[in-house]
Amino acid sequence: MTDVADINTEQKSGRGLGRILLPLGLALALGGGGFASTWLGLWSPTALLAGKKEEKPETLPTVDFVGLPQIVLSLSGPVPRMLVMTVKIETDQAHKAEVEHLTPRLLDAFNSFLAEIDVSAFEKRGILDIVRDELATRAVYVLGKEAFTDVLITEFRIQ
Repeated sequence: MTDVADINTEQKSGRGLGRILLPLGLALALGGGGFASTWLGLWSPTALLAGKKEEKPETLPTVDFVGLPQIVLSLSGPVPRMLVMTVKIETDQAHKAEVEHLTPRLLDAFNSFLAEIDVSAFEKRGILDIVRDELATRAVYVLGKEAFTDVLITEFRIQ
């Protein structure tokens, strides 16, 4: 009978030690993970305790739009059609005069590209994005990367 009593006491003592070690192990693992994440710079406990800082509004660069004269092209093909397009060049205040000065070169580059487009391409989906990208490439070629921000197509009609 004494053997049975010894077995029961041994099982109870092992189970109690496991109940203590499991929470301690989890606490050590979580603490180590928190330390590692702060040491790697993923977050900062002092940033959580500090109040919110007032963010200063960023000063946006002044954007200007230089309107080009309306482009009207005759499209070749069995049915006489016309392409009517209005484009604006997005630039900043410092380069606005340069863009206005180089407007004839821009129109020449845009007209020569648009005249080379096959008439059937205008009926396909996504042609406006392709035209915008190609015009932007030619604007960078004429104006340079500093003076040019974007090309805006404000009117695109085929009559």
